Amino acid sequence: MTAGMAQSQGWVTRYFKAFCKGFFVAVPVAVTFLDRVACVARVEGASMQPSLNPGGSQSSDVVLLNHWKVRNFEVQRGDIVSLVSPKNPEQKIIKRVIALEGDIVKTIGHKNRYVKVPRGHIWVEGDHHGHSFDSNSFGPVSLGLLHAHATHILWPPERWQKLESVLPPERLPVQSEKESLHGSP
Repeated sequence: MTAGMAQSQGWVTRYFKAFCKGFFVAVPVAVTFLDRVACVARVEGASMQPSLNPGGSQSSDVVLLNHWKVRNFEVQRGDIVSLVSPKNPEQKIIKRVIALEGDIVKTIGHKNRYVKVPRGHIWVEGDHHGHSFDSNSFGPVSLGLLHAHATHILWPPERWQKLESVLPPERLPVQSEKESLHGSP
C-alpha cells in the first residue's frame, strides 16, 4: 500500500467518524425540536375554509404548528389549534377555539342549544360550519388533547401569512367565565 492510499483512507475514516458524531447529535436534537417546539403539517379538507385551504381540493395549505405555545394549555378564543381527535386518537384535527372553560356557548346543531364548557376543556369549531366535524358533534374537548397552535401558513408561497386569533362576532360566548366572576356589564 502506498503512502497516498494510506492518507486517503485516513481522511475517509476521519470524515466518517465526524459524520457519525454529527448525525448522532443532530438526530436527537431534531426529534426533540419537532416534538417539543414546532413542526409543519399539511391541512386537508374544507372544515377551516376560508381561513385554510380556500381553494378547496385543488390545494392544501401547509401550516407551522407551535407545540411550545400550548405546553401549559394556554389558548385563547380565536386561536387555530391542532388536537388529537376525540373520536379517533390516530387522527389530528385542526379547529378554531370558540370558548374556554366556564364559558357558555350557543351551539350549532349540538343536542343541547347551550353548553357550559367544563373545567379543563375547550369548545372548538371549524370555520366552515356545514363541513366540520367539531365540538358541535362531539362536545367540549379536553385540554389534554391539544397538540399545537397553528401560527403561520407556510405554503403555498402566495398565501404565506401569520394566522390571526380572530373569533367571528356571531361565535362569541353567550357568557364568559370573566363575566360570571365580575358580573355582566
